Amino acid sequence: MSLKPTRSFMFVPGNKENMIEKSASAGADALILDLEDSVPPGEKVEARNLVASKIDWLLEKGQRIYVRINRSPHLYDLDDLFAVIRPGVEGIYISKPNGYEDVVTASSMISEAEARNGVALGTVGLIPLLETAKALQDAYEIACVPRVTAIVGATAKNADVARALNTVWSPEGRETIYLKSRIVMAARAAGKRPIGGVWQQIRDLDGLRASSLKDRALGMDGELALHPSNVPVINEVYSPSKEEVAYYQGMIDALEQAKSEGRASVVYDGEHIDIAHAKTAQDIIALAEALG
Repeated sequence: MSLKPTRSFMFVPGNKENMIEKSASAGADALILDLEDSVPPGEKVEARNLVASKIDWLLEKGQRIYVRINRSPHLYDLDDLFAVIRPGVEGIYISKPNGYEDVVTASSMISEAEARNGVALGTVGLIPLLETAKALQDAYEIACVPRVTAIVGATAKNADVARALNTVWSPEGRETIYLKSRIVMAARAAGKRPIGGVWQQIRDLDGLRASSLKDRALGMDGELALHPSNVPVINEVYSPSKEEVAYYQGMIDALEQAKSEGRASVVYDGEHIDIAHAKTAQDIIALAEALG
């Protein structure tokens, strides 16, 4: 199981029908219909029913759908899973797993829901948000769980990760460089995708762009979004630009010309280039093509 290229995952409150309907035109690569933190405790059941009723409508609009479910006192919420797992739902998000064991348990619960709902076993992905110290320590083991398609290192100001690690937020993000790099390394080593975010200051688009550029530089493939206005910025940052595509295509062409002349390297735009660089260039060209 693998995750398609995904630059932006946008959270949508599961108790707000108008927001769910508007989300279909937000331009996010995937939606996360949220039954957890964005829904007040007294509206959980109503939100679950609303999300379940809107999934097919969103799928018909061409949306990729994820659902973030609630925790129960000892597990994750089975009622949430039984309500939302159906053909076409790409995956389930879980918050604050207490480590590898929680993720394995959640995967087994999804298998049960697939079996009960007539969904092919193993087709619904699982993306854990690593927001506890134990989960961050277990990042590689969690990424190796077969159902897991990506792991998230979300470091919002004063949120769960900051509380778990007792870090103090800074605009430059120096306090999170290690843990974000840990997420990237663990995901890549397991053949999965690393996802970053979240930018809470949703009206500060310049700050969002700067933060997203730093996450991309660390190796993140995309990030979580809290507001439709943030989606275009995130999509742009995580997409190869026309200039990048032209540069890397030129690199490939230059090396091919060198190979035709019996050489394995070439000076391109003032730099020594060999087959390792061409492979990187090919990956970037392939991503641009996949994103259209």
